[in-house]
Amino acid sequence: MTVSRRPAPGRLALFGLLAATAALYLWDLGASGYANQFYAAAAQAGGASWKAFFFGSSDAASSITVDKPPAALWPMGLSVRIFGLSSWSILVPEALMGVAAVGVLYATVRRHFGRGAGLLAGAVLAVTPVAALMFRFDNPDALLCLLMICAVACVLRAMEDARTSWLLAAGLSFGLAFLTKTLQAWLILPPLALLYAVCAPARPWRRLGQLLLAGLVLVVSGGWWVAVVELMPAASRPYVGGSQHNSFLELTFGYNGLGRIDGNETGSVGGHAGPGGGRWGETGLTRLFGPDMGGQIAWLLPAAFVLLLLGLWLTRQGGRTGNPRRTAFLAWGGALLMTFGIFSFMSGIFHQYYNIALAPYIAALAGMGAAVLWERRATALLAVLVVGTAGWAYVLLGRTPQWLPWLKWAVLVGGVVAGAALLTVRRAGVRQARAAAGLAVAVSLAAPVAYTLDTVNTAHGGSIVTAGPPVRGGGFGGGRGGFPGGAFRGGGNEGVPGGPAGCGGRRDAGRMPGGWPSGAHKGAGPGGRGGDPADCRPGQDGRRRAGDKPEGMPGGMGGLLGGRKVSKEAANALERDAGSYTWVAAAVGSQNAAGYQLATQRPVMPVGGFNGSDPSPTLERFQEYVKAGKIHYFIAGGGEGRGGGPGDGGRGPSARITSWVQSHFTQVTVGGTTLYDLTRPAEK
Repeated sequence: MTVSRRPAPGRLALFGLLAATAALYLWDLGASGYANQFYAAAAQAGGASWKAFFFGSSDAASSITVDKPPAALWPMGLSVRIFGLSSWSILVPEALMGVAAVGVLYATVRRHFGRGAGLLAGAVLAVTPVAALMFRFDNPDALLCLLMICAVACVLRAMEDARTSWLLAAGLSFGLAFLTKTLQAWLILPPLALLYAVCAPARPWRRLGQLLLAGLVLVVSGGWWVAVVELMPAASRPYVGGSQHNSFLELTFGYNGLGRIDGNETGSVGGHAGPGGGRWGETGLTRLFGPDMGGQIAWLLPAAFVLLLLGLWLTRQGGRTGNPRRTAFLAWGGALLMTFGIFSFMSGIFHQYYNIALAPYIAALAGMGAAVLWERRATALLAVLVVGTAGWAYVLLGRTPQWLPWLKWAVLVGGVVAGAALLTVRRAGVRQARAAAGLAVAVSLAAPVAYTLDTVNTAHGGSIVTAGPPVRGGGFGGGRGGFPGGAFRGGGNEGVPGGPAGCGGRRDAGRMPGGWPSGAHKGAGPGGRGGDPADCRPGQDGRRRAGDKPEGMPGGMGGLLGGRKVSKEAANALERDAGSYTWVAAAVGSQNAAGYQLATQRPVMPVGGFNGSDPSPTLERFQEYVKAGKIHYFIAGGGEGRGGGPGDGGRGPSARITSWVQSHFTQVTVGGTTLYDLTRPAEK
């Protein structure tokens, strides 16, 4: 008897989903160059030095770390070490994380809801615009998203039979996620822990013991690196970037922790928030539906909330432990509600791309909810959801009136047609029913797919990036309206707060909104213009194009938001006799330093860390380095026109270092870049 070796339809469908996701995320990936040069430079440093790799240093000489723990840098650092430095070696690991995230989500949803639900959930995640953006970018959010999906998947497996090993795996996922983006990794920990404590099929004391063991795994897997950093003598390790006292614990619970909630991020550009916060945009339940955020994540967000409620109602039977489907709705729904609530009301640094954290929860609920309604033949409810989703897409697409103006009408009409087709499913045959379901899925995903295709066909770079086309009425960095007093407030590696309404956060190449104080912004599009929706024309919409940024000129806010375009002449100057110096150059701010480091693949010291506001190094230490001949050049243009780094207000170490260099050393101009030769004292 001949045994057929033809793959099962389910495997073929999964292979197709993963192959399509890989093609989407790898398409023209190199067009973005090094994307966020801040992290790319750290990956380059990690590929050159194991010490820099371990600590997550910005430079191979390990003067200072990035302002995050290093786990997200490790895959990129290994890739650079194996394949050499290139945009592909930096970004391919991120794209593969996206493929893995889709695969894990598919497997988790399929387990209790079937292949169709798993495929739909995976497809929704793959084509969510902000997910497509960040799985093609080198920020930590890609790895964090993958680990959050793994954590929920492990908890759901543990819930099936109270198996300790799966709960420990969930603890490991949360620990590694902490080493990726600190406390953001634990946003969904409370609802998942509560779910297991109440609903796991085990006696109360066993549940408690399992949770304690999982907590121990979390602490060990997430805390071992922290213990090394905190216990090691400061002189033996790099300065902890983003902190003011060289402490990772300070960074974790301050700038990267509670400061994100209340807006008081010590060490950020502009200092503390005023009463009530708000400098990062309006907070409230409508925040993620507004012009800034809606096109990034909200296409299926209303439907996800409705499907969560319907799913919980339709799976209400089975007792405390007897319904794995209800458990899944509680897990994914709890994660969605917790993340949505915090993102909606947090007063600290918040940007559009953070919303990738919501993408897998929305996708899972979409797949599970649609499957349950289809099984129950609740086609009328499905029809209402499809028409409502199409209507909401019409609203979101209306915020980009010059971009595919026909699409909103096509989606709206298609939604009405799909809704009518769903109402006839009960009287239709199998083929007609499948056609109606396929049309409903196509209409529901048409708008986010269009946004995603625009995203993957556009190069993105700098610290703040957004998916999709420029949006009318969208602020910058999640905010609206100008800054108080016209001053620059907020900051951090995550970017700048809200600005005038304009091109919807489409500031991918370091372009800044209009209305800045004179001289504050040198990295805008042609003419330095911005802020007016009418200016969202080719070459002025934040999309990276050749020639947008003059050589040697920093990105937005004196290089705070994007690295420089380095001329060949300047790179050659830094590489000359590079082996004789620990750092070929120093520059105020990590983004300023990153461009030169990537161009030369030599250590460049980022004075003051990302913002230029960290006290590393002090003027005295910098003078010691210069006296010892460890630094060749000081690169001008990092905000010294304002007295130092963008974040030290002209009073911190960066400003004092800049002033000392300018008054004591010879200035030279190479390839449009102003350098100070620290081996040649100025003539008096």
